[in-house]
Amino acid sequence: MRTAGETLHGWLRNRLAADKLDWLDGQLKRLAEGRERDLVVALGLIPRKLGKADLALSAEELADAEAVRPGWDPRDWTVDRAARVLALLSLPDDEDAFVATFSAIAPSADAAEAIALFSGLPLYPARARLEAQAAEALRGNIRAVFEAVAHRSPYPREQFDQDRWNQMVLKALFIGSTLYPMQGLDERANAELARILCDYAHERWAAGRPITPELWRSVGPFARGDMIDDLKRLAASADPREREAAALALVASGQPEADEILTTLEDEARRARSGALSWDDVVRELHDEEVA
Repeated sequence: MRTAGETLHGWLRNRLAADKLDWLDGQLKRLAEGRERDLVVALGLIPRKLGKADLALSAEELADAEAVRPGWDPRDWTVDRAARVLALLSLPDDEDAFVATFSAIAPSADAAEAIALFSGLPLYPARARLEAQAAEALRGNIRAVFEAVAHRSPYPREQFDQDRWNQMVLKALFIGSTLYPMQGLDERANAELARILCDYAHERWAAGRPITPELWRSVGPFARGDMIDDLKRLAASADPREREAAALALVASGQPEADEILTTLEDEARRARSGALSWDDVVRELHDEEVA
């Protein structure tokens, strides 16, 4: 099976003109010598030399990515992002040196470079030792950099402890990001997160501000007591997406009180129980509204 680096190079080879590919290959050969200065220069030159076009990966290529590294989902990658990740993967096979180099260049990277650096987290050697750098990216103020860590990547699901996972989900809500691209959203749901999200919902309601229906996905399986009351309020909403979210969360709760509320959501409850309604459907409706 091909490595991630070989896969990235193959995609770029199929998309770059010969002169651009020659330039890239020259840089990769130089990077194999392990000089940090060469890496910094290459990362800076890549967009100018290779462009920023979308990779526009085919279904077959996305399947190849999944085969190379389960959970790797580069559907929204660009040529420069792919080449920058490839540049890091071309460094010498030395975990200590890689961690030192990544830790040195990440803090001074511009936004586009940081997006590439953190998109490659699930592919790097010694990736478990890069958790502190990933956490720092999540704490920053640039949404696209946050999403490079949080979205379409197995890294947070595999490496973050419960506190860091919960902080990531809450931060996404604070900055107006979406939850559905987070891999392991259902698997990593927990009772503490459910309470945190309900507290956040109360703050939003008190301020008269909207709440994304996605929030309730991580609440449903742990909804008890006053959390059920929150879902009852949601079930009475005039917004059909909120009623659908309430139905899905209440079905996941399985509490007797939840079943009582579900009698007021006859159609939504029927679809949720049968599988005709899923969180993907709620997310799709949200996305369609944003596009419109």
